[in-house]
Amino acid sequence: MPAEHPAPPGPTIRDKEPPPPVEEVSEPVEADAEEEDAEEDDDDEDDDDEDDDDDEEAEDQYDALKGECAELPSVKPLVHHYEECVERVTKEQEEPGYEEKHYKEDCVEEFFHLQHALTACAAPKLFSKLN
Repeated sequence: MPAEHPAPPGPTIRDKEPPPPVEEVSEPVEADAEEEDAEEDDDDEDDDDEDDDDDEEAEDQYDALKGECAELPSVKPLVHHYEECVERVTKEQEEPGYEEKHYKEDCVEEFFHLQHALTACAAPKLFSKLN
């Protein structure tokens, strides 16, 4: 018969009540109306600068590499198989009684096969293109 271990002295974790929720306390900030107007003007100028950055942002190199890989003869059959599945599922979804069907096909398997091939092709080339 195994020996029973005595309970440790004092309260256990189960005996303790959870701490009260932490309340956020913020101090009121007083500002002059002129300062608020000046800050709003500065914010508007900053927003314009951010919009300019979006226009100058380059295309994601990884996406570009995956696009190139999709054109390779070894990957084209996977692209075709996935697109064919998407067409088949879309057509099936438009049929009457689709909601009541017991089995509804999806293209998850085809998608993952395609993504695996694209990643295997593009990933080794990616780091040589990064600055």
